[in-house]
This record gives sequence, C-alpha cells and structure tokens, in this order.
Amino acid sequence: MKNDLEVGNRIRGIREELHMSRNMFSEKVNISESYLAQLELGNKSIGMNTLIAICDYTGCSADYLLFGEHGHNDTSKKIIRIVNHLPDSSLDLCYEILRSIKAHSDN
Repeated sequence: MKNDLEVGNRIRGIREELHMSRNMFSEKVNISESYLAQLELGNKSIGMNTLIAICDYTGCSADYLLFGEHGHNDTSKKIIRIVNHLPDSSLDLCYEILRSIKAHSDN
C-alpha cells in the first residue's frame, strides 16, 4: 500500500538520521528487527503501540509519521531526539548549556 511505504520511508529516515541500525532502533522501540524491516519496506502497516513507541522514543509527531506533516517546532523535536540519545553522564552538561543559552536569550 502506498501509504505504508510512505510511513516506512519516514521511519527509515528518522532511524538513519539517528545513525542507528535496524537492530538498535527496534530494541529501543521494543519491536522485532524483522517487523521494523517490514514497516520500512511498506510491507506492513504500523500498529498503534508501535506508532506510540516510535513517537515517544524519537520525539517525532504521529502527524509526521502518518502524514508527513511537520509540527510547528521541528527544531525542538530534533533537540529532544539528540538529548534522548545522550549517555546519562552527558545530561547535566547538556542541561547547563541549554540553561546558559536561555539565560543569554532572556537578556
């Protein structure tokens, strides 16, 4: 189905943007690697639980995955994706950098 292929292409694009293998990505969203491959190839339709898991993990919207429509603040979602992949040891540094940027922009 054409829509399934489009959804699959967007999922693959997000995964590749994160520089993740199918194996790594499928583990993070709790699906099998073969199911992920079938989604990316457009051979399977995405289920609700998988849609929610991918959106939660990547920070992308369901509107984008299903319809290709970007949200109003796509940059903040990209930042969230990066932060979600940082090791715990880097989160404090990331927080301090973002806090400093906010303080600077408030002045």
